[in-house]
Amino acid sequence: MDRAEVEALVRAAGTGDQGAYDRLVERFSGLVWAVVRSHRLADADAQDAFQTTWLRLVEHLDRLRDPRAVGGWLATTARHESLRLLRDADRVRPAEAEDLDRAQDVLPVGDEMILCDERDAELWSAVGELGQRCRSLLRVLMADPAPSYQEVAAALGIPIGSIGPTRGRCLERLRVSLRARGITAAYGHSG
Repeated sequence: MDRAEVEALVRAAGTGDQGAYDRLVERFSGLVWAVVRSHRLADADAQDAFQTTWLRLVEHLDRLRDPRAVGGWLATTARHESLRLLRDADRVRPAEAEDLDRAQDVLPVGDEMILCDERDAELWSAVGELGQRCRSLLRVLMADPAPSYQEVAAALGIPIGSIGPTRGRCLERLRVSLRARGITAAYGHSG
């Protein structure tokens, strides 16, 4: 979807065209989720940030200065909503008793699923050891569909020109961390 098409969708959505609005949601929901998830919000807070971002778009559809840049606007709004929730959040949330009961009812899984879970846990642990900037950048870049660098810059408040080099440094740090854990690019543990 090119920027002219995005502009046309924004203008149509501003006139009440639900189909145009739905196409905007379809196109940019991956980006909004990636921005929200990069802030490590609890599931309920992440859903609130996601929904509030889209509500803000409805409220501002007729006032966007550059409808072609709605992706960047959404990314920035998602970041602001996420930060607002983090500021307001009660950081300690005890688990509900029924959630603990459900966790005990988990059925046994196959070896392959266990290995994938272990690999994923190691990967996310390694990602968690990266600095905040790297974690946020890699999460946003993993959005589906892939965001433009303008959208990434708006989401994270960094210059467009630094996205590529920073991405490269972050991925190299991640590779080093994974190699130290015995995980290779081929999949799984090396030793």
